[in-house]
Amino acid sequence: MSCFTRTRLSLRIPEKLLNGTNVCPGTTRRLSTIINAAARDAPYFTPAQEPPAGTAKAASDAAVSLFKPLTLRGMTMQNRIMVSPMCQYSAQDGHQTDWHMAHLSSFLMRGPGLTMVEATAVEPQGRTTPEDTGLWKDSQIEPLRRIVDFAHSQGQKIGIQLAHAGRKASMVAPWLAFPPAISEVVAGGWPSEVIGPSSIPWSDRNAPVRAMDPEDIDRVRAAFRTSARRAVRAGVDAIECHAAHGYLLHSFCSPLSNVRTDDFGGSFDNRTRMLRLVIEDLRAIIPADMPLFVRISGSDGLEDTEFADRSWTPEDAVHLAQILAGMGVDLIDVSYGGSHVSQKVLQGDANQAHFAHAIKKVVGDEVAVGTVGNITTASVAQAQIEKGLDVAVVGRQFLKDPNLVANWAKELGVQIFQAHQLSWMLK
Repeated sequence: MSCFTRTRLSLRIPEKLLNGTNVCPGTTRRLSTIINAAARDAPYFTPAQEPPAGTAKAASDAAVSLFKPLTLRGMTMQNRIMVSPMCQYSAQDGHQTDWHMAHLSSFLMRGPGLTMVEATAVEPQGRTTPEDTGLWKDSQIEPLRRIVDFAHSQGQKIGIQLAHAGRKASMVAPWLAFPPAISEVVAGGWPSEVIGPSSIPWSDRNAPVRAMDPEDIDRVRAAFRTSARRAVRAGVDAIECHAAHGYLLHSFCSPLSNVRTDDFGGSFDNRTRMLRLVIEDLRAIIPADMPLFVRISGSDGLEDTEFADRSWTPEDAVHLAQILAGMGVDLIDVSYGGSHVSQKVLQGDANQAHFAHAIKKVVGDEVAVGTVGNITTASVAQAQIEKGLDVAVVGRQFLKDPNLVANWAKELGVQIFQAHQLSWMLK
């Protein structure tokens, strides 16, 4: 199959065959005037994708709840499928590389409603591994902007998850050791600088933890603020604050990892204070029309263990969600666990969705709610939206099938737009 060379032919073709033009039916135009329109504001040529991939073609298609648009402040997702942030452990001194471009663009060009960049450290000591991405210095903006520019050139939306690993910091990439192993100084780690709300290591295979003092708390808050400003400068469409999976902000919330006796420990209000302060800071910094997401754990998963009376519970998650809904948070991304090796292993399709549904039942339309975890088919995702959730957050299944959006649309009998470079060959 060969490409056409540019020629000036006198051949006239029906106007309905021309792409990207709006003219009266029945008119014609010379072939020499057909233009492969460029994407607006892209730093290089790439064809305009209008409407963007992943958009339902007809009103009847958009009536299928998984492919119904969702607007959060100034951002509209063309469908309810979100790519979950997935750490790649492939950054160079926190800078995104071509691997990250390839990884994310494989989804972006195919039309999820929103793609979330992996957990991005707000300070060097906040990485889980030495190869995590970061936004703690200005030089890390441009590599992120390259990916954002590509997303926008495709008409797609992209967000970033800001995180601090806390007591799960300074580990090696998961394929190097499981159970996890400490990244020592010789490998670029910082095992003597791991911090948390209290001096409680995540496990006996993790680094020792130094309890944060007031100066540490102020520094980490400032790090979230400056990282958010850099994310805005890079052009992202949304910011997510990571407060799940046993990372720093979650570890403040859970009494399992927080035994402080000051204003940041003890009562529910005190344990959630650090997260609430960070959310206040982020909402004040990012543009008013930019949505703010928060990922929380619906539970520590320890209800049936010896730690049940001192863990983060589903009731705690519901209470926190009610508070976040009144703080300018636009979507609560409900995940699970991460605080202790004894957590219950969940099985089955959409196995964390019940935590999200419990939250949605209480917050209603005040804030959007998403679920993540073993959402492997369109019917499973569609069922969660039909039951009242707003977004299906998908991770591993996108790795298995980057063309997931189109395949799920086909499964549900929905016609969607796809990138021109793909669609003309796939007809």
